[in-house]
Amino acid sequence: MPNLIFSGPPGTGKTTSILALAHELLGANFKEAVLELNASDDRGIDVVRSKIKMFAQKKVTLPLGRHKIILLDEADSMTSGAQQALRRTMEIYSNTTRFALACNTSAKIIEPIQSRCAIVRFSRLSDRDILDRLLKVVQTENVPYVPEGLEAVVFTADGDMRQALNNLQATYSGFHFVNQDNVFKVCDQPHPLHVINIIRHTVGGNIDDAYAGLKQLYDLGYSASDIITTLFRVVKNYEMPEFVKLEYLKEIGFAHMRIADGVGSILQLSGLLAKLCMARDKAITV
Repeated sequence: MPNLIFSGPPGTGKTTSILALAHELLGANFKEAVLELNASDDRGIDVVRSKIKMFAQKKVTLPLGRHKIILLDEADSMTSGAQQALRRTMEIYSNTTRFALACNTSAKIIEPIQSRCAIVRFSRLSDRDILDRLLKVVQTENVPYVPEGLEAVVFTADGDMRQALNNLQATYSGFHFVNQDNVFKVCDQPHPLHVINIIRHTVGGNIDDAYAGLKQLYDLGYSASDIITTLFRVVKNYEMPEFVKLEYLKEIGFAHMRIADGVGSILQLSGLLAKLCMARDKAITV
């Protein structure tokens, strides 16, 4: 096994994959031959020099061709100094120890460490994959549900399996029944049906009704970020001509960028609706 970097979005199985690999390679020696440091641990330079180095120095009897494994979860949050110290430790103990790093983006890992590792990239899970796993969970745990409820859980997860399972458990704990309304109450996200109505009005060029729907969501306490994120997810799956959808996604992207910069007022969202109403004519003209 080489040193590994597992890179990808949250909830796609990076840490679980590393642990499964460690169990497969080490078997009964897993407990004494694996060191796991996660986000709750301090990962400064002192930890690299003490805890990680001490574990790398520890002698463990393993089958031929097997090595101790150090798992660093969210390694991209380590300081640059800690990563430099880790690079040296990886070199010194390469004969006995392998390092497995899990991170959201490998770009935040310094080049010397990247060059010493095989990089495995994870993508967001498809809705089908998440739905299949949720079906297994509800059937195994005898959770009462309707298909629309599981689809709502998949929508709120946005490719994150951990988020999907958390939302499913929270919905069942709160209501003991998984349906669409219960899921959105627990997750506190704008209901997609409401957002679909807003999109339908913008496609028809009806700015007044679109704004009324937007204002209703805003008055319910949803932040501009919540609304723009749900708009993006809904438009991706909304039935409309491809050239119009591209214009919609472009304008939503620009508005999302401004909101992320801190300009999160109702004015930005209102301006977005106006641009969406004009987007169809613009797309046809182009």
